[in-house]
Amino acid sequence: MKFHESVLDLIGNTPLVRINRMRDPDMSDIYIKMEQLNPGGSVKDRMAIHMIRRAEQRGHIKPGATLVESTSGNTGLGLAMAAAVLGYRCIFTIPNKMSKEKIGMLKAYGAEVLVTRTDVPHDHPESYVEIAKRLARETPNAWYVDQYNNMDNPETHYLTTGPEIWADTDGQIDCLVGGIGTGGTISGAAKYLKEKAAETGRAVRIVCPDPAGSIYADVFHKREVADPGIYMVEGIGHDFLVGTLDMSVIDDVFPVSDRDSFLTARRLVREEGLLGGGSAGTAMFGALQVARELGPGKIVVVILPDSGDRYISKCFDDEWMKDMGFLGLAERLGTVRDLLQFKPHEVEFAAPDETLGSVAGRMSELGISQMPVKSIGGGSYQMIHELDLLRTLASGEHTAEDQVQCAAATMNGQVSLDDPLSKVQRIFDENNVAVTIEKGEVVGIITKIDVVEFLAARS
Repeated sequence: MKFHESVLDLIGNTPLVRINRMRDPDMSDIYIKMEQLNPGGSVKDRMAIHMIRRAEQRGHIKPGATLVESTSGNTGLGLAMAAAVLGYRCIFTIPNKMSKEKIGMLKAYGAEVLVTRTDVPHDHPESYVEIAKRLARETPNAWYVDQYNNMDNPETHYLTTGPEIWADTDGQIDCLVGGIGTGGTISGAAKYLKEKAAETGRAVRIVCPDPAGSIYADVFHKREVADPGIYMVEGIGHDFLVGTLDMSVIDDVFPVSDRDSFLTARRLVREEGLLGGGSAGTAMFGALQVARELGPGKIVVVILPDSGDRYISKCFDDEWMKDMGFLGLAERLGTVRDLLQFKPHEVEFAAPDETLGSVAGRMSELGISQMPVKSIGGGSYQMIHELDLLRTLASGEHTAEDQVQCAAATMNGQVSLDDPLSKVQRIFDENNVAVTIEKGEVVGIITKIDVVEFLAARS
């Protein structure tokens, strides 16, 4: 009989998944480290059980103990899951900007949850950190986990996450991309990867996209730290320095806006089928930049920290995104890619040496009013419209036996797959159709009725 002793045995050994549609040919290969496949749904499961086991070994936790922690949700979920298996009580403080799904999930595990203010410094008596410390002092048989200073946190990823990435890439990783929350994940994994790379004479770059408003970019670049800003991405970034972060193993930190983070998270699930949260969007946005800079032939690994199921009421809710100002008209309408997936069709081409009569007959048979004309020798495309046929044949300028290229016109109204449909609407003001181009090839023709049908289905 094959089985696991408990759900805790399922933590770790998460796979890598290749990014396909979001990656352009001129980019490095990108692989996602699927940390949302941990049983608690996030990378924090790893350090939660490791910190508990280490505390048990040192005698810091006694039977019937209460675990107290300040959390943005995922560490609490990992601790609560472990506590449910091991028989501990949990009390968590969590800032009020965190999603209701996270709070509900913590309570589902049996944890006690105190929701605190977000708009106060970390050392303010009413901050989630200070309230957790006070609860730990006042609660009998309590242990304050202190993920921000507990060095068992980065040790977890030195022992597990880093070795897994090295093994799964056959030691060929060129760059690791991940956000900084406590810094434990990136510090531990980066330390291991850099040590292994040095042994083989290679180099591994560590890049950390960070929410705009967090202090980490300023600290890394040794700039004067500006007053921390408020940002909506959860779980990464901070307004104070933490003890578990090792900046010496990081090669770059740069800010990413909430808008870019959330829109990238939405792209990730719609184009790759990977449901991650806003911090996954932050990491992926940064990874796309890095992959473009490094170019083909390199390997970039991105840590996808948690599942997007705990953010359904936020970045995956159109109304919330509109209320926050992250989803304008262009994003609400969708993209050219969305429309072509909704209504896929083959593009009918006219050969440059095909006769006008043949083209007219095929247009009539297929019920279409235009055809791209394939160029000779791989040059630019032209377009032949039914109005071009009518004008040239009715005027006697050409006959049905003449080649189509003599009546074809310059192809206008070009769009790319990721252009918003608002751009297509603007093209309709000057052209009858919009022509979708990808990698220099025509991959779609969009008509007004195509857009009408798509928008009607979405509404």
